[in-house]
Amino acid sequence: MTIKLKNDKQIAQLRVAGKLAADVLAMIKPYVVPGVTTEELDRRCHDYIRQVQKATPANVGYHGFPKTLCTSVNGVVCHGIPNSREELKDGDIINIDVTVIKDGWHGDTSRMFHVGQPGEAQARLVQTTYEAMMAGIAAVRPGARLGDVGHAIQTLAEAAGYTVVREYCGHGIGRVYHEEPQVLHYGRPNTGLLLKKGMTFTIEPMINAGAAGVRQLGDGWTVITADGSLSAQWEHMIAVTDDGAEILTPWPDAA
Repeated sequence: MTIKLKNDKQIAQLRVAGKLAADVLAMIKPYVVPGVTTEELDRRCHDYIRQVQKATPANVGYHGFPKTLCTSVNGVVCHGIPNSREELKDGDIINIDVTVIKDGWHGDTSRMFHVGQPGEAQARLVQTTYEAMMAGIAAVRPGARLGDVGHAIQTLAEAAGYTVVREYCGHGIGRVYHEEPQVLHYGRPNTGLLLKKGMTFTIEPMINAGAAGVRQLGDGWTVITADGSLSAQWEHMIAVTDDGAEILTPWPDAA
């Protein structure tokens, strides 16, 4: 496993790309309403990245993926493909995942949105998943291990009665979209890769309200819960600092 440590200048460039990605999610928030299609959300984000940010949407064409966003609604775990037939309804939850390339560096983040008025079950899952991500980030510091990060996420999620998806994980990031290390969202304390200053990676737990099992649809991308239960995901890109972690994708508004 080859880990690319980033210096201060490189992290500054990742910080710029990360802010752009976070700004995309802030921009699109007012449009996440009942009646909108995921295709329209994708178009707005694509145009904003290209025309306003003068940046590149990383997902378009990545291993054949056709769109700017991954839009994962209700029981979709990840990699949902925006389309003109998918219209959001009151009470839905949706994860919007975006990656922006600026000057060769990637900014990758995702967050949950409530469509209209959330139900109690939806609101609790979304909030707990956010707290699980933040628990994982809080475990990051030089000398800690990736197992500590995964354990923090898993402990919080399972204490709330939820399950952690195991087939998908966070990843190292820089000039390369997906690089080492893989960041599991479950694990045992004091196991796994030793964290060092200059590591940059995403923490992006996918938490299911039902069982942890998932399956992929025939489009080769969309992943859904095997039992039809709801799923939620949040994602930040972080850098390991002298004494903890810096969030490189801070959202302009509160979660």
